[in-house]
Amino acid sequence: MSLPLSLIDFCTRYSGESVADAMQRSVAFAQKAESLEYSRIWYSEHHNMHSIVSSVPSVLIAHIGAKTERIRLGAGGVMLPNHSPYVVAEQFGMLEELYPNRIDLGLGRAPGTDQQTLGRALRRDPRAAEHFPEDVLELQAWLSDNSPLAGVTAVPGAGTNVPLYILGSSMFGASLAAKLGLPYSFASHFAPNMLEQATAYYKENYEPSERYPEPYCIAAVNVTAADTAEDAERQTHLVHRNRVRAMISRRGTMLNDEQLDEVVRSPQGQQIIGMLRYTAAGTGDQVRDYLTDFAATAHADELMISLQAPTHEEALRSMEILAGVWDR
Repeated sequence: MSLPLSLIDFCTRYSGESVADAMQRSVAFAQKAESLEYSRIWYSEHHNMHSIVSSVPSVLIAHIGAKTERIRLGAGGVMLPNHSPYVVAEQFGMLEELYPNRIDLGLGRAPGTDQQTLGRALRRDPRAAEHFPEDVLELQAWLSDNSPLAGVTAVPGAGTNVPLYILGSSMFGASLAAKLGLPYSFASHFAPNMLEQATAYYKENYEPSERYPEPYCIAAVNVTAADTAEDAERQTHLVHRNRVRAMISRRGTMLNDEQLDEVVRSPQGQQIIGMLRYTAAGTGDQVRDYLTDFAATAHADELMISLQAPTHEEALRSMEILAGVWDR
């Protein structure tokens, strides 16, 4: 039996676009995904990144939920140490009340930003991540019928039992998800190195919980599906160049095309491109075969697809091609 397919949407803002343009495209993206029967879409919390405008996943989910009918929507994820667990419970409890049985809450412990933004703009204590396991348990309690603090209830939130997913790219997340008996999602779309070790450990050491008696592992993977292998190769080349340009520009360095070519060929550029190691690129059949093998490698129960394309239109076409060849 083939696995469920889901999608990550970074709410990408292309050059020359407004934030409103990017958000409107995310609505169209979700509506298209729903029509093609993808399982869910997740939105990630990033800060101070000009090309990614999903800084507040809960607000984006609320907007897109009103424009769709069935597809599950979630955070992939909320960076929990940036927030009070109580406030997150209220936000996602409200979403669950608005869109029953459609809301997911993926939780990460990374800051989702640079150190300057972390300390001075978000005012987050750098040591907050050390309390991530306790914060997950507290959040879980706020969303249940058992308040962790006498006389205080998350309204809305209490009793909604929004499903929690531990996100990770190392052994820490795998160990925590296994210990707490929660589903686990590995960020192999940009952090490929520990995929096999982490997901195998999670499956082998899972401690069943009342809600999740069996482990459930989601693995993220990049996809560039095109009508021809040649076009997929062209798109992949542009995606790699754009990725290198974006990473370099975050450090305040702007490159012309000639300089970009040099960086792409350099060890630094190849290291950036290597973050996309797990990429299915080609025709529909080629992508399907790659994803089938990847799922086995990743011990995955579900695949989270990050569509990699130079344009929104090409991403939508990639979404169509993949849906057409995947038996769910």
